[in-house]
Amino acid sequence: MNTLTQMKCVACRGGEPVVTDAEIAEYHPQVPGWQIVEVDAIKRLQRVFKFRNFAEALAFTNKVGEVAEAEDHHPALLTEWGKVTVTWWTHKIKGLHRNDFIMAAKTDRLYEP
Repeated sequence: MNTLTQMKCVACRGGEPVVTDAEIAEYHPQVPGWQIVEVDAIKRLQRVFKFRNFAEALAFTNKVGEVAEAEDHHPALLTEWGKVTVTWWTHKIKGLHRNDFIMAAKTDRLYEP
C-alpha cells in the first residue's frame, strides 16, 4: 500500500461517501499530529503548526496554498502570529474523504519547525 504522501488526490464529486470508520482507522495513524474535529456536524482534520514569528507562518501558509492549488483541493487556513491552523475536509460531501488525509500528510511534509 502507498503511503498517503505518495498518493494523488482524485476528483471528488458530490454524492461520494465520506470515509468509513475503518478507513479512518487506516488513514489517521499516518497523520498522527492531526485531530478529527466536528464543526457544524461535519468531521474535519485539523492541526495547528507553530512558528517563531508571523513571517514564517505566512511563508508556510503560502506553501500549503501552492500544494492545494496543484492538487485542486483546498483547506481552511488561519494564519496568526506564530501559528497556522490548517483544516481539511471535502466541502462537496460535507465530511472527510481520502483526499483530506492525503493533503494532511502532504501538509506535514511542508512543515519545518
